[in-house]
Amino acid sequence: MKIKVCGMKFAENIAEITNLHPDYMGFILWEKSPRFFDGEISSLPKTLNKVGVFVDAPVREIVEKVRAMSLDYVQLHGAETPEFCSQLKQALSTINELKDSVRKSVGIIKAIGVGDSFPFEKLKPYEEVVEYFLFDTKGPLPGGNGYAFNWELLNSYTLQTPFFLSGGIGLNDLEKLKKFLDSPLASKCHAVDVNSAFEIEPGLKKKEALDAFTKKLKQ
Repeated sequence: MKIKVCGMKFAENIAEITNLHPDYMGFILWEKSPRFFDGEISSLPKTLNKVGVFVDAPVREIVEKVRAMSLDYVQLHGAETPEFCSQLKQALSTINELKDSVRKSVGIIKAIGVGDSFPFEKLKPYEEVVEYFLFDTKGPLPGGNGYAFNWELLNSYTLQTPFFLSGGIGLNDLEKLKKFLDSPLASKCHAVDVNSAFEIEPGLKKKEALDAFTKKLKQ
């Protein structure tokens, strides 16, 4: 099971968490977020996928950030339509042609807010234009609301696109998470996304807690 640590903000903390070897690290590029990242990313291992998180940003802005930060993935957390994702994918293709042949193309992750119910079949138009979905808890913020949705809803997920599981996941959820990952519901679960449950303050992550979570999850 792969792990994504999202909402990174401070250089020293980024270095600390990098040493835990997560598979993905997310940087929120939406100015209204308390975890807004406006710094520079120092040298990170090539095995660590850098994810830029955007909320209803125009294609040109996203492409500029991808170039400037050498992002591996773009995560869309707003009301972006399948048509928008298609336009973005086309725009990113010019960057993909220039990337080091050892590295993969820039991919798109579409975040979806899940409430008390969700018609997953409505996501089918996205399947040709995104690499992954990210299922997060629907709340007042585009992300980082700090609580989980009912994972049982994923019983009705029949699409082929793999997904990230997100939404207030922390150390206290380990047993529940392990049961979920051992169940048929998790057949398309590519990674677990963590954020607010491991914070001292917005953007500042608890290294020891994340280390314990990562080791126990991967046992």
